[in-house]
Amino acid sequence: MDDYRPGYSLKAPGASGGSLRLPGRGDAFPRLDDHLVVPEVTRDEVIKGRRVVALPAETPHGDQHHRLDYVTGAHVAPGYEASTDLITRMSETSDFASDVCIRKAGTDPATGSRYLEEIAFEVVSTQSERDARDKAEEMHRRGVRRVFGIFVKGPRRVCEWSSTSRSWRPLEAGFRIEDRCLAAALPVAALLDAALADNAVMESLIAKGNPVFLERVAAAEVKGKAEGKAEGKAEGILDLLEDRGISVSPAQRAEILECSDLDRLRRWLRQARVAASVDELMTEA
Repeated sequence: MDDYRPGYSLKAPGASGGSLRLPGRGDAFPRLDDHLVVPEVTRDEVIKGRRVVALPAETPHGDQHHRLDYVTGAHVAPGYEASTDLITRMSETSDFASDVCIRKAGTDPATGSRYLEEIAFEVVSTQSERDARDKAEEMHRRGVRRVFGIFVKGPRRVCEWSSTSRSWRPLEAGFRIEDRCLAAALPVAALLDAALADNAVMESLIAKGNPVFLERVAAAEVKGKAEGKAEGKAEGILDLLEDRGISVSPAQRAEILECSDLDRLRRWLRQARVAASVDELMTEA
């Protein structure tokens, strides 16, 4: 099919037709779900009147997309939803999906449909710089507050779209994305590195009070306290034997220090006061 022409729809409008006027913008927009293409049937998208095909990915695009899903998914704040390849009718002549977006959960009472995404991420690889720029412009015009591009060809970098300069603004490696949609600040370096991605996910789970993580932390603290008590009792046994002049072999010392059974250590400690040898102590225990 040839490039999309204004007034010609790739898809017949459905019952969700109608328009929306954004406060302060003065522009009427189609509904988010009044599509020019058929979602989940075609790979077609429309960007400023141009028909484009969303192509399957190769590495490094596919790897980067997966990492983006992984990191952003863990950072979504309560009350928000993240989506992958969620198509949005951005304007009369644009109907396309960002790679990842975050929106307010639930239904927008003003439209009866989902909320518009607030943050969007785009992996820029085989697609043209023009497509990436045009998508960013259309998203910002529609009302998407922030648009980020992860460039995987050439110098790998993360950028944020600037509507003022109409260009991608590179973000420093140490920059952290802070936003109400995010439960914790998202380090941009985590979007480019697998190990840093794991660290960022862990930090976000802590910030969100993930119950499984907190349970593991509590269990580790209990174990640490128990190990501390065991170590203290083991050292007390050895000190008492030394004070009594009872010889302790390296193997016996290691066995006492490595014991984590508090009940056994308590028995050994009692026996250490009267036992004539370490062998007797351990036999009595």
